[in-house]
Amino acid sequence: MSIIKANGIDIKIEEYGPKNGPAILLICGWSTQLTFWPKDFIERLCEAGFRVIAFDNRDVGHSQKFDSHLTTYPLAPHIMASRLLRTKVFLAYTLEDMANDAIGILDTLDIRRAHFLGVSMGGMITQILTSKFPERVISSTILMSSSNRFGLPGPPPLLALELLFRRARNDRRGSLKRSQRIWRKIRTQDGGYSENELENSLNSTIDRSFYPAGRRRQLEAVMATGDLRRFLRKIVSPTLVLHGSADILSRPHGGIDIAENIRGAKFELIDGLGHDLAPNKIEEISDLVIQHAREAQKAQKRIERVA
Repeated sequence: MSIIKANGIDIKIEEYGPKNGPAILLICGWSTQLTFWPKDFIERLCEAGFRVIAFDNRDVGHSQKFDSHLTTYPLAPHIMASRLLRTKVFLAYTLEDMANDAIGILDTLDIRRAHFLGVSMGGMITQILTSKFPERVISSTILMSSSNRFGLPGPPPLLALELLFRRARNDRRGSLKRSQRIWRKIRTQDGGYSENELENSLNSTIDRSFYPAGRRRQLEAVMATGDLRRFLRKIVSPTLVLHGSADILSRPHGGIDIAENIRGAKFELIDGLGHDLAPNKIEEISDLVIQHAREAQKAQKRIERVA
């Protein structure tokens, strides 16, 4: 729909549903673009009366890129070492900057309070913004994410090697094949996908924007930001944590750890869900998100009436 200025940078957004409905901001995961959100999922939120806002995080899709950091920026293993040694490294940005982007979108659109739904890395961004900006939050839903605590069970070794240490291909064909390998491993098995849906989706994503450098910087931001429990313990808004039982990329332990460190948080384990929004799980996930948001909306109205 449009590119707006938020937190001082250009952010691509798309809006759906009634303009006068309660806003719900969808925050994407690592390296994914706003096209990640299935149409059926967005439609269900709109039918429930929500004003749905999706956007490209910085450094991916049609949002602003950070090209000036291309040649001087450290690789992911260096970030891991810096966390262990407690040393500072030069970063283009952290997840806190990306949380400020999300709040900047609300500022630009003149939205005082909103619901937030963050997936994977977007769930980490959601943890930070709900901690830092409680006055802007009606509710939050954190899906297939993690507290980023050191020592939590991680992905299988070969998958971790593929993601963290194998150099990303800078040619379109090589990047497509790599993405196919990863998504076939982490998505919901028997998730209701059609035969060619994965390849078509990845092709259209790469056609929309092919920018491996941004993918690397986002990963480094996740790793450098570190343990998020310092934010979780300050969250006071209604929080729902959803996780798939079959998620091998971000294990359910990460979602459980999030819920255990947020006062009053609710945790739901979705049977058979991998690290995606599988077609045959969209109804279940959207129903949980809508119910949680509506309950928080009612609670907020009661508070406002008393005040």
